[in-house]
Amino acid sequence: MERIIIDTDPGVDDAHAIMLASAYPGVQIEALTVVAGNVGLERTVANSCTILDILGEDVPVFAGCDSALIPHVEDAAHVHGIDGLGDVNLAPSSRAVEKQHASNALVRLAQESPGEITLVAIGPLTNLAVALKLEPDLPALYKRLVIMGGAVDALGNTSNLTAEFNIFADPEAAHIVFAGWPEFTLVSWEATLAHGIPLEVFNQWQTIDSQRSRFFSQISEKTVDFITRVMGRSEIYGADGLAMAVALEPEIVQRSEQRPIMVELNGQHTRGQTTVDWMSRSGNPSNAHIIREVDPERFQELMRLAIT
Repeated sequence: MERIIIDTDPGVDDAHAIMLASAYPGVQIEALTVVAGNVGLERTVANSCTILDILGEDVPVFAGCDSALIPHVEDAAHVHGIDGLGDVNLAPSSRAVEKQHASNALVRLAQESPGEITLVAIGPLTNLAVALKLEPDLPALYKRLVIMGGAVDALGNTSNLTAEFNIFADPEAAHIVFAGWPEFTLVSWEATLAHGIPLEVFNQWQTIDSQRSRFFSQISEKTVDFITRVMGRSEIYGADGLAMAVALEPEIVQRSEQRPIMVELNGQHTRGQTTVDWMSRSGNPSNAHIIREVDPERFQELMRLAIT
């Protein structure tokens, strides 16, 4: 059995990732630890509860940090909708949220099962940075850390052109995690763009007669419109789903590179940029296992599994 914790800011593609974890055989979701990011914390927590209701999953939800370590105002509502799940007016959940703060839960759950849990971080890294400050030995307590974040080739998707959203949303938190976690797996925005799912495949998925498929289709409509209208591409991207696929099925990876990676905190145009030492000139340890290619057919199979 693979035990995982998902640190998340739902978000449409966060929902895709949670759906995949729920559907994948032999996986136990230990908790959702929730952070502000795509939309505000009140909404990301509510969305986490709604997603779990639809999936029929009995998983504790822990609310975490409601802002970046240095408060930041940019969100992704223009992609995910004002409510974070495509503005489709889903019924609110009555699910109770745990009283413990998400950062404390990240520490406690790891201490209770050292070396047994994989942590999949698919939002800004604020909760994890706070947890790391609370427990500096946290990396030794987790089996593995998989992060969706970063623009390793400087192909960003934020107002700072070279920065990816999850890192730009809290650069200080990302710096703390990157500097304090000796080795982690990174699924970047460029990897996401390289593994887009054609719209004809997405349209085929919408014909699947299941509650999961209907939910997936509903919440994805606004995101698909943004990708086609603004980005000019006939694909749907699953950044968080891709990170989840890598976390649950490491053999899906076809090409990766181990390199030092750092976060730019001060640049006028580059704050939040993830700077990779591709030529190993910095003398810094190679902390990031950077995913470059995965098996695209298997990724699509896994995403289909999530909605069946």
